[in-house]
Amino acid sequence: MSTSAPEATAVAKPPATGAVVAVLAFAGIVVSLMQTLVIPIIPHLPEYLNAPASDTAWAITATLLAASVAVPTMGRLGDMFGKRRMLLISIVLLVAGSLVAALSSSLIPMVVGRALQGLAAGLIPLGISVMRDVLPPQKLAGAVAMMSASLGVGGALGLPIAALIAEYADWHVLFWASAALGVVAGALIVKIVPESPVRTGGSFDFVGAISLSTALVALLLAVSKGSDWGWTSGQTLSLLAIALVAFLAWGWWELRVTRPLVDLRIAVRRQVLFTNLASIVFGFAMFAATMVFPQVVQLPESTGFGLGGSMLMSGLVMAPFGVVMMLIAPVSSKITNAYGPKITLMLGAVIVATGYGIGTFSLHSIWQLIMIAIIIGTGTGMAYGAIPALIMAAVPPTETGAANSFNTLMRSLGTSFASAIAGVILAQMTITIGATSVPSENAFRVIMALAAGSAIAALILTAFLPKFRAPDSGRDAVLGAALKEPVAARAE
Repeated sequence: MSTSAPEATAVAKPPATGAVVAVLAFAGIVVSLMQTLVIPIIPHLPEYLNAPASDTAWAITATLLAASVAVPTMGRLGDMFGKRRMLLISIVLLVAGSLVAALSSSLIPMVVGRALQGLAAGLIPLGISVMRDVLPPQKLAGAVAMMSASLGVGGALGLPIAALIAEYADWHVLFWASAALGVVAGALIVKIVPESPVRTGGSFDFVGAISLSTALVALLLAVSKGSDWGWTSGQTLSLLAIALVAFLAWGWWELRVTRPLVDLRIAVRRQVLFTNLASIVFGFAMFAATMVFPQVVQLPESTGFGLGGSMLMSGLVMAPFGVVMMLIAPVSSKITNAYGPKITLMLGAVIVATGYGIGTFSLHSIWQLIMIAIIIGTGTGMAYGAIPALIMAAVPPTETGAANSFNTLMRSLGTSFASAIAGVILAQMTITIGATSVPSENAFRVIMALAAGSAIAALILTAFLPKFRAPDSGRDAVLGAALKEPVAARAE
């Protein structure tokens, strides 16, 4: 069921367009902060929570698993019941999780709080979908680039902010601060962001949601814990088998249900399929830097390549990555408006591959790391601004929330694979300093080289996207013209 033209155009030019973009981008940054919030205190969590390190790792894993469930579910619920409503529910979950974690002093409440924070992860794709529905087409490319960049901005800026708080204040302040930011974001959404009139109606696909969630949780749990359990252990292999069966069952069901959680017929269209595949490998490339830079900064100088810096210094090295992602958003939108998001994504992939290529041989000083972070952040910001534009140009308005959420999920899978693969490399390629084993310099070089290869893979996948064709008439024609993408390709 699609919305009639008069209803869709009634909010085509909402008041305070710039304010809508700013509020949604701010909310996106707040949500993405949750991904890196606890990284500076991970070594101290066993002491804080009186639990072994193998158990406190669930403070990270729980957020990842909850996000994998929430992202596709919130996207479909937003299409059905209103994207602004789901934005607010996401913020409520974030605040509730922050409060539970802020009041915790043991493992279980912390894991529960972190899981609730992870359930807010659907906010960013929902925000992008709201923009498509309520912003003027000529403003859309820049707004989407800004919102999409918030995913990396929050993660990068969260490291130094969290490190600063953890170093000079009680660790609970991290979660009190995130709760306060959530309240501010929620109040701004209530006041500034209009509700989208585009709805699909129908009933929610519970079977699709349960089967997809089962598959994702099993896969991500195997990927995130495989190095601890052993990649050939019964636990890991059983989870991978469950994931395979659940994915097959989900695909079978989605092709038969009237209102699927994810419309696979749309998902296999060339533009959507290759954009999602490129998103997976680009997610890998983006996250690799966070696995390398902080460790290189903090490793002792006695290793011969470590810089002997503090936790705060390692966070500050990553800060330019997030800042440049935000600053590059207007440039990304101009390239998209002039040449189309396919060219923007390809250019971003080339820049990221160049940055990692340089980084493979240049990890010997703080200024080199900052230079590489700026290069990678520039390419990532351009690519992350182009990816949602490619998705939205290929799906109908009633599928925007679900399609953007599924694409965000693909990027998250890429980051999860990066974490797992980098973890294995760092654990296997080590040197001994005194009585301690630490990752070798070659281990970091291998990760950087793999990230460069991932960016090149994204470039190749993007090359298979369809060429520009004249768009159809109507609002989608304006959107297609603005994005220089083949709206007509939806009929493929």
